[in-house]
Amino acid sequence: MPNADYRVVVEPIPAEDGGGFLAVVPDLPGCMSDGETQAEALQNVQKAIIDWIGHAQSEGQTVPPPSRHFHYGV
Repeated sequence: MPNADYRVVVEPIPAEDGGGFLAVVPDLPGCMSDGETQAEALQNVQKAIIDWIGHAQSEGQTVPPPSRHFHYGV
């Protein structure tokens, strides 16, 4: 799966903002998702990566290559 190479940053969302976790893909500007748990946020962001890449390609934009090959979280 090509999106497995993109680095994903997972951070907790403050309780006053609804709680859960936010997963952001730094190499793909604006590509992010959230979830109730870290695992759910990571799972959800995989679809966001696929959607982001698909949209960029359909618009004729260059898809940035992954800069790192690991995931990390809190």
